[in-house]
Amino acid sequence: MKRPQPAVLVPIILLAAVAAFFVVRGLAGPKVRAVEAVRGDLVQTVISTGRVITPARVEIGSVVLGTVRTVETKEGTVVKAGQVMARLRDEEQRAAVEQARATLAEAEARLTQLARLSAPASEQTLRQADANLGLADEEYKRTRNLYEKGFFSQAKLEQAERDLAVARAARENALLQATSNSPKGSDYALALARRDQARAGREAAQARLDHTVIRAPAPGTVLRRLVEPGDVVQQGKKLFELSVAGDTQVVLNVDEKNIGLLALGQRAAVMADAYPGRSFGAEIFYIAPGVDAQRGTVEVKLRVPEPPAFARPDMTVSAEIVAARREGTLTLDSEALRDAAGPAPWVMVVRAGRAQRQGVQLGIRGAGRTEVVAGLAAGEAVVPPSEAAVREGSRVRADVAPAAKKPVTRPPDLFR
Repeated sequence: MKRPQPAVLVPIILLAAVAAFFVVRGLAGPKVRAVEAVRGDLVQTVISTGRVITPARVEIGSVVLGTVRTVETKEGTVVKAGQVMARLRDEEQRAAVEQARATLAEAEARLTQLARLSAPASEQTLRQADANLGLADEEYKRTRNLYEKGFFSQAKLEQAERDLAVARAARENALLQATSNSPKGSDYALALARRDQARAGREAAQARLDHTVIRAPAPGTVLRRLVEPGDVVQQGKKLFELSVAGDTQVVLNVDEKNIGLLALGQRAAVMADAYPGRSFGAEIFYIAPGVDAQRGTVEVKLRVPEPPAFARPDMTVSAEIVAARREGTLTLDSEALRDAAGPAPWVMVVRAGRAQRQGVQLGIRGAGRTEVVAGLAAGEAVVPPSEAAVREGSRVRADVAPAAKKPVTRPPDLFR
């Protein structure tokens, strides 16, 4: 038998190899893009926008009608509690204070007169009336005795009776006057009331005078100045707006779907829109008990322990709140999940060369990756939904992209 020549065998062998390649490839299935479940650190965050606030904002106005004489602060001025911010013209108020002081002095003089002159004089008059009444009573008794013996006439007895009645009336009048002038009497009480009334009038006049000086009620920073010298101000008119000094805070309106992720004490990174790349730390200290039904948001307040110099009231900021953290956990590209928001999430995993549907239990969600609590093992390849041609049970070859093997790790040092 004639042996085939090498020139003939080589093409045959090449054809056989190509045929075998395609047969094996067909048996192994087509190559599809896949991502790998890998272990790494993962942080779940909630991002929301808000603004910088201070504990309180005070609107300072005038409580009296007047004309502004001077304005001693401007926008941006840092003031102390009680510091003068503006002054009104006060000539009328000063005159009222002087008049009230004179009225008080008169009332106090009247009280002194009662205590040192009227009361002692009334007491002396009462003692004299008592003495006169005693004499009149003795004279009446003597006259009646002599009248009964026939020595005095009826007219003499009647005169003695009239003298006794006059003495008694004089004594009653002296008693009433002494009682009225005593510390428990009506005249003394009236004098006390007038003195107290005059004292209250003086204090009211002094208060009106004090109100002509506009002072800072608390330490803070002047945000707005709404008055100039010469302006006529009405009662209650706003003159200044003051940001009270205190802990800097950030208020956010977080979507209500994230309520379950928030808790007091959680930390956040805050960045001002005007200063990109310059983050500062904050911490949740307040979560509103109710939801804004119209906007579907929850008010959340953050405390800023070390506010930067550029943080100003009402500045717009973005906050990234750390809701959960996992270290060395199994993670998967979030795009590879199927029905992730439903009650039974699952993935299409490649096992033994075939695509297999696998239910998974998910944990926290980070930036582009999701924690897989159960259902997958580290190193397993998962076919994303974008590979629509892959069906359960079909033969496939997983082509794991190198970039997908490295999980997204967070957080920055600010969150630690």
